Amino acid sequence: MQFIKNIPGILFSTVVALVAIEMSGRYPALGKSGLSILTLAILIGIAIGNMPIYKFLISYCGAGINFSKQKVLRLGIILYGFRLTFQDIGEVGFSGIVIDAFMLTSTFVLAVYLGMKYFKLDRDTSVLIGAGSSICGAAAILATEPILKASNERVAVAISTIVIFGTLSIFIYPVIYSYCLFNYAEYCGPEKFGIYIGSTIHEVAQVVATADAIGEDVTNTAVIAKMVRVMMLAPFLIAVSALVSFWEKSKNVPGSGDIEANAKKNSFGQFFPVFAIFFLIAIGINSTGYISSSMRTNLIYLDNFLLALAMGALGLTTHLSAVAKAGIKPLQLAAVLFVWLVIGGAVINTAAGRFL
Repeated sequence: MQFIKNIPGILFSTVVALVAIEMSGRYPALGKSGLSILTLAILIGIAIGNMPIYKFLISYCGAGINFSKQKVLRLGIILYGFRLTFQDIGEVGFSGIVIDAFMLTSTFVLAVYLGMKYFKLDRDTSVLIGAGSSICGAAAILATEPILKASNERVAVAISTIVIFGTLSIFIYPVIYSYCLFNYAEYCGPEKFGIYIGSTIHEVAQVVATADAIGEDVTNTAVIAKMVRVMMLAPFLIAVSALVSFWEKSKNVPGSGDIEANAKKNSFGQFFPVFAIFFLIAIGINSTGYISSSMRTNLIYLDNFLLALAMGALGLTTHLSAVAKAGIKPLQLAAVLFVWLVIGGAVINTAAGRFL
């Protein structure tokens, strides 16, 4: 009976997802400009959710929309593992792994510290922006949201920063490559620059768009480096779970406003992201090589659909007025992280190339 109540909302979210997928396929320029299927889905959802139709959505579709942005989301994150293999780790070598791990950790720590201490942002916004900047953009934000139980508006704010600065990367990195190739050719081969791109740009789609503008050799290495970074999502989620558990026990770090409800959930077991384990299992299954390429392709198509469905549902329940209240500070934090990724990432990549 409960699932029957969810059907209208699931169907409505499905329509949003299908429109986003159709737009992405019909207008490839959208992807090249940094607007991935997930980004399109949340934008379409926000556009519809802020129309007068909103009261109808809540009355008849609210249960299914909530189901889509919670349960469907977790399944989408699990299936995301079928894009990766443990063999990818060997492709970038030891130095590539170290670079990815260092950039992930430093960017997230910087986001949480500066966001909460300097910009005076709430915990959830700081963590979500840090997750999106340090790992894989919107997918990482979506994967982190169930742990934080963050509000839709905070998720939307974090995703908007990824769209803005990830899109900037598409135009900035080719310029950096041309400059370095002319002045510092010894530090700027296709493989090295590919690792630099993969270890510092937000979204997978943005990595592909940026590297594709430079060359195929750069693209291959960049995608592999990015996939290794994405693979670190599972241990990252477990670490965030432990951190949230500590914060809730101490009860001195404000989250998204639902403090009383969160304070009741103060055991690590209640915060542990079980779906992160299934995400690793999916990677392991994909690594065996027993899954045919056609089946893997179908799983990725299904995953794109499920994540777009979840993003559409998220957009449908996001109010622009609440997003606007966040102000300029989230963008300022994201801008600082972007500068760190570009400049700090260049320094780290150069140092690793010399000493590792």
